[in-house]
Amino acid sequence: MPATPTRSTLPRNRRLASLATGFALLAAALVGATGPAGAATPANAPATSANAPATSPRTDPVAAAQALAAPGVPGANDWSCKPSPAHPRPVVLVHGTFANGTVSWNTIAPALAGDGYCVFALTYGAVPGVPLLRAVAPVADSAQQLSVFVDGVLAATGAGQVDIVGHSQGGMMPRYYLKFDGGAAKVHTLVGLAPSNHGTTLDGLFTLAKSFPGALDLIGAGCPACADQAVGSDALNRLNAGGDTLPGVTYWVIATRYDEVVTPYQSQFLSGSGVHDVTVQNLCPTNIPGHLLMIADPVVLHEVRHALDPAHVAEADCLANFTG
Repeated sequence: MPATPTRSTLPRNRRLASLATGFALLAAALVGATGPAGAATPANAPATSANAPATSPRTDPVAAAQALAAPGVPGANDWSCKPSPAHPRPVVLVHGTFANGTVSWNTIAPALAGDGYCVFALTYGAVPGVPLLRAVAPVADSAQQLSVFVDGVLAATGAGQVDIVGHSQGGMMPRYYLKFDGGAAKVHTLVGLAPSNHGTTLDGLFTLAKSFPGALDLIGAGCPACADQAVGSDALNRLNAGGDTLPGVTYWVIATRYDEVVTPYQSQFLSGSGVHDVTVQNLCPTNIPGHLLMIADPVVLHEVRHALDPAHVAEADCLANFTG
């Protein structure tokens, strides 16, 4: 087996390509999340209910979920989809900080839909006065929006539970929903891609933010979710008090040693019953995705398929780069 490459030995063009792709993804996230100038709600949401508190009356759970649905995600948000016996649980995709559902899932959503899953993706976490960025609201508020969305997916599909695949904050925040908003009974499997489960030192995040006007100011003043994801935050202390997991839920964490945002990468892992912690380089030593590329990497995609259906999909290896 070839030795795992170190950051110092990576080909310079490969590192630059990875960084450029990461910048492009985040730039697309900023643009894709944009509504009318100054709007504080996702562009896909009706003005009357776009970011309504999860505690407001909801006589129609499907309509409430549809107001949060990310538009234009290939293979996702078919509200007439009914799960098959082979894939009885819908898959809910949860994006990360600064991003939105539209730009985050153009690889994973159509792949899972092609496998026969009912796939749903939301956009969450708007903050008043911040028109460009999503998933910046307090984690507790975003968890309530996820609760609204999952209830609507269950009502539309007739399923008893969902599986969740989330990236970065989107892999951690659902644990808040599981623990504090009744989600544990409604979720079978939670798959976190580079999740901020135990927080981050923010190593590299500020450097990344310098490339996008206003992002640095937002981290300091207008991004409660950023503060919530810092190591030692009150939100994380509350979330992780008493253990990382809840009975009855299966947890997968898929991490990369080359994560430059959620650092150190080992902080992503969980401990407890029903946990599967996976490092991409243990599956394929030559595969080196960074934080943002985890949502588009073929080895990661294959391992997501394995996590959702381990009885029928083998563990990923380097061949996943060629087979998808």
